[in-house]
Amino acid sequence: MEHKINLTEEEIPRFYYNIVADMPNKPLPPLHPGTRQPITPDLLEPLFARELIMQEVSSERYIQIPDEVRKIYAQWRPTPLFRAVNLEKALKTPARIYYKYEGGSPAGSHKPNTAVPQAFYNKMEGIKKITTETGAGQWGTALSYACQMFDMECEVFMVKVSYDQKPYRKILMNTFGGVVHASPSMLTASGRKVLEANPNSSGSLGIAISEAIERAVADPTTHYALGSVLNHVLLHQTIIGQEAIVQMEKAGQMPDIVVAPFGGGSNFAGIAFPFLRMNLVENQKIRCIAVEPESCPKLTRGEFRYDFGDTMGMTPLLPMYTLGHDFMPSPIHAGGLRYHGAGVIVSQLLKDGLIEAVSQNQQRCFEAGMQFIRAEGIIPAPEATHAIATVIDEANRCREEGVTKNILFNLCGHGYFDMAAYELYLSGKLNGESQVTDESIRASILGIESLQP
Repeated sequence: MEHKINLTEEEIPRFYYNIVADMPNKPLPPLHPGTRQPITPDLLEPLFARELIMQEVSSERYIQIPDEVRKIYAQWRPTPLFRAVNLEKALKTPARIYYKYEGGSPAGSHKPNTAVPQAFYNKMEGIKKITTETGAGQWGTALSYACQMFDMECEVFMVKVSYDQKPYRKILMNTFGGVVHASPSMLTASGRKVLEANPNSSGSLGIAISEAIERAVADPTTHYALGSVLNHVLLHQTIIGQEAIVQMEKAGQMPDIVVAPFGGGSNFAGIAFPFLRMNLVENQKIRCIAVEPESCPKLTRGEFRYDFGDTMGMTPLLPMYTLGHDFMPSPIHAGGLRYHGAGVIVSQLLKDGLIEAVSQNQQRCFEAGMQFIRAEGIIPAPEATHAIATVIDEANRCREEGVTKNILFNLCGHGYFDMAAYELYLSGKLNGESQVTDESIRASILGIESLQP
């Protein structure tokens, strides 16, 4: 029984997998907020490289990975797949638990999988600078690293609560050459408007997106990059699941259940979409579960609506499960999951009943994280503990029912910059999440009714 399954450099995928080609119901189109008509690719050119726009609207099943990008991937890919034997023993479960470990990348997470190609395609167009937002800091770190690889500038608007909670994330971005601002900031009209209404705003991904977009559109040599939600971002992450399929085959197993944390969708899509292809094309019955925080429950308690991807309404209207773009989540430590909406593709898959969604609270996630640390010796990022909590739930169910199932999850990043959060947990001072009431969700959703076509 192998506890670790590696691949060779030659086994790094050569193509990204586009699940749109195999979806029974294609995603609805993004709409222009003014005309309510489907947006055309040219309207996105002030923000994105043309190749990324073409990938965004593509229905091709496989899109080739550029050789230059694949060579950079080889610095940390293929990533290992582990069997969590010690966790299985601790849980006394008959389930076999596997995890794909993405924490060995330069950013410490899965995010460089899309940061590198986004920087590459922008560099090919002569773009000098990329702006972005970041929640917990993993995406900002990844894009700072990628821009450094291609000799480009990177400006990051980091959600203020994470900026304060995770100072070493900011320093890592600076080390890679990124310029980092706490968001909301006084540097943009969007930030100033938020601070005028609430000088103590803890920020949100929606606000940070607005600030980054505002900076990008003001300069023709600057583009914007998003670390999740959009189709091309999810596309790039599918190298995770493609590698995992080969590794599971080498282990002589296929997962019955695939689990990943969920913020905007890149993490979940990366591990799950290649396995979902097996369901859609080969009639397999693999359960794919997206796990979100109870304090930001767009998949489990939100509604499928057209909504803005940012707080200030600067993006196209996206068809997605949403809590409303004004929704302000609790300042939990899993900052990468504090986003009001879900990616368009993932939303359509959930609407069609092809994937599942559950939520976990912060206290339970850190308890699960501690179980994993003491069994497996890796400190998971707070985002990853959401998957671990659900994996433990499923493994315990296997024990109670006396069945053996293979469970695979994406350990999307390490938590070595999150030790302050673990310290709060260990000292009993971890703040609980604010309970999200049905009334607050209804009120937030009511605010976007006028946006519907």
